[in-house]
Amino acid sequence: MQKNLYWMQCGGCGGDSMSLLNHDSPDILEALSILNIEMLWHPSMSNASPRNHRELIEKITSGEQPLDILCVEGSIIRGPGGTGMYDLFDGKPKKDLVSQMARQAQFVIAIGTCAAFGGIGADGEVESTGLQFHKSKKGGFLGENFKTKSGFPVINIPGCPCHCNTIIGSLQAMIYKVPLALNEYNAPLEWYGIMVHQGCVRNEYHEYRVEENKFGERGCLFFHLGCRGPLTSGPCNKKLWNGLNSKTRVGVPCFGCTNPDFPQSQPFFQTPNIVDIPIELPAGIDRAHYLAYKGMAAAAAPDRLKRRDTRI
Repeated sequence: MQKNLYWMQCGGCGGDSMSLLNHDSPDILEALSILNIEMLWHPSMSNASPRNHRELIEKITSGEQPLDILCVEGSIIRGPGGTGMYDLFDGKPKKDLVSQMARQAQFVIAIGTCAAFGGIGADGEVESTGLQFHKSKKGGFLGENFKTKSGFPVINIPGCPCHCNTIIGSLQAMIYKVPLALNEYNAPLEWYGIMVHQGCVRNEYHEYRVEENKFGERGCLFFHLGCRGPLTSGPCNKKLWNGLNSKTRVGVPCFGCTNPDFPQSQPFFQTPNIVDIPIELPAGIDRAHYLAYKGMAAAAAPDRLKRRDTRI
């Protein structure tokens, strides 16, 4: 049975749309055809006139046009002073349109970290927030108890941008009624039940505390160069970008872009630490034991790792 989808862009950069359009196996048009999804509207894919677009929205908000899936990209802008006048559609606050359409949809998906948690403007004058979270606090724009017509909360697919495979995979689960187990932030465990650290090609360096103080080397970036891979859940080293790469594979630290507090307040390329041990440690790790373990691991590091030699 065919399902329809409306994609709304709010307070964001459009990067998640660019990620979606780069889905290549199959390409996005073929993927929509396979899933039997009718794209009612997407800013980068639709060519309806403004008049026809307005008529479509009126039909959806009135209930005349059923809406199966609402995808929201970008944060909900509430400023100034809660009016929403910083982000308008057809002269009216876009936040009001989001509220109306969300209550008509069978499923609502927050596409990207801004839509999920508020993102860049969450602490600023634009008063942005996520659909059902404000950073790590449940509630957001639609409220803690919001449920769609089919009884689901907002499904969060965080990332800056989120990976195209997580978007298509989530849509596939909804179309075929495959249960999606969610974590505490309503993100599917299929993609957000692992850490970015898992699958990182620098893991062995991390375990033996072969760390780097400058870029361009093969060692671990967690201890000094700001990598948040051990602190961040996400599929980056499971579903590689373009099937080929991730930040850590090319020597760039993980920025923690799937975390509710992204972007962080401290510099991206520095790790706040005490006695060369990061202040933030993975969940469940005791600092004293971590310090002792890493000290012993560094002493036992194989020479090939110290030489940054990939040959075994």
